[in-house]
Amino acid sequence: MPNLSPVTSRRRSRQVFTSVAAIAIITSSVLGATAGVESWAPASAQTAPNSPVPPAQAGPRDLLPATFADVVDNVKPAVVAVRVKIEDVASSEGTLPSQNLEQLPPQLRELFRRFGENRQHRSGMVLGSGFFISADGYVVTNNHVVEQSGDVQVVTDDGRTLDAKVIGTDPKTDLALLKVVESGNYPYVHLAEATPRVGEWVVAIGNPFGLGGTVTAGIVSARGRDIGESQYDDFLQIDAPINKGNSGGPTFNLDGKVVGVNTAIYSPSGGSVGLAFAIPSDTVQSVIAQLEKGGKVTRGYLGVHIQPLSKEMADGLGLSMDKGALVDDTEDGTPAANAGLKPGDVITAINGEAIADAREMSRKIAALGPGSKAELTYFRNGKQQTTSVQIGTQPEGKTAQAETHLDHGSQLGLRLAPASSVPGAGDKGVIVVDVDPSGAAAAKDIEVGDVIVEVGGQAISSPAEVRAEFIRAQKEGKKIVLLRVQSQQGTHFVAVSTGSVG
Repeated sequence: MPNLSPVTSRRRSRQVFTSVAAIAIITSSVLGATAGVESWAPASAQTAPNSPVPPAQAGPRDLLPATFADVVDNVKPAVVAVRVKIEDVASSEGTLPSQNLEQLPPQLRELFRRFGENRQHRSGMVLGSGFFISADGYVVTNNHVVEQSGDVQVVTDDGRTLDAKVIGTDPKTDLALLKVVESGNYPYVHLAEATPRVGEWVVAIGNPFGLGGTVTAGIVSARGRDIGESQYDDFLQIDAPINKGNSGGPTFNLDGKVVGVNTAIYSPSGGSVGLAFAIPSDTVQSVIAQLEKGGKVTRGYLGVHIQPLSKEMADGLGLSMDKGALVDDTEDGTPAANAGLKPGDVITAINGEAIADAREMSRKIAALGPGSKAELTYFRNGKQQTTSVQIGTQPEGKTAQAETHLDHGSQLGLRLAPASSVPGAGDKGVIVVDVDPSGAAAAKDIEVGDVIVEVGGQAISSPAEVRAEFIRAQKEGKKIVLLRVQSQQGTHFVAVSTGSVG
């Protein structure tokens, strides 16, 4: 849910997933005022200790704790607010896009037009949260908090403002590692070794709406959530109130250890409705370790195009189960091709560990170090086989699951694959491999086998480009996007609401 200034929303299956980080304060050189949200003010609190934060004494997990105060007292000094100053942006337009001016009351419309014409520059600040993970000043936050260029500062719980530098970022998991410039002995917290159980109590601390040092509590509502942000989605869902500005902040268990880094919320209104999502601690541990060592994350690479295996596909392949990843294609010269994998193979296990679907396979392959050996179990023509493969290094922009499929969780209701990956479909556009009968696409008579060659007048060649064009249209304020579709009846246009894809 990378998202900075202004905060944008992403709709998926009638849901709105919003960055909880990106509070952007924009100041005008002419108006000299803050637009959008109240200004940031650091919270005042006790002086931070100079050693690792000791674990709190956890009470029974099946009972409501009498108080969360002991946990909060121990961990709160390690939580910081993160501020990123956005560089001045040249502008000759009004303070608001023209289409938004018409939404203002008449008495304000002319004011914005008059003053907006004179404004040439604007500057602002992105606000988020973070936490110390070492005494020498390493700080974890979200990538989308710091991805815009600008000076980075962290504000400690006792009100100190410290300059920081970005050590490394990983957009695919939305994590970033900072280092405080000033040497010191900072309070820090530990990442939890185990994934919390559903129903466990958790405490979130952060900087919502610029109000630093805010504490909320709730439970772990679910694990392994996929909200369509990337192929590595594996979020914890929590019901502790999380709001904009909490991004990058920690969620603690009752032992005072970090079980997740808050990154997204479901919100039709932009505020908390009790559905928040956090990056689990095991993902944070592996990513941050690589960022600290080299400033970037290197992932394993197999070189296959894969898709989820539906029950219908499994039946067609003569398989009794619908678990695993269906190989659409292998790329020449890649580890998959060298290992003999072919289109139609269904990969069911990696190093003896069963995989549930294409998304889990993508994560497992990425987690394997380049150069490592892996044994793949797969079915071909109904028979189980195994092959050894040496994992490669993932090229920039590639993933173990080479394409992201729009799925039935989106209101569009399509599964797509590059047309070039399906024999006979041609080399342009994306082919429809599955249709949700309740989705928007089915209502427009889009069928399996149709090829979408353009979205909004732009030629596309991958599912990711389809999503990108919908999101671009949303940002431009468009309500409808035209799809140019090739079917057995010929080529035609289909009008689809931009809200169908988030």
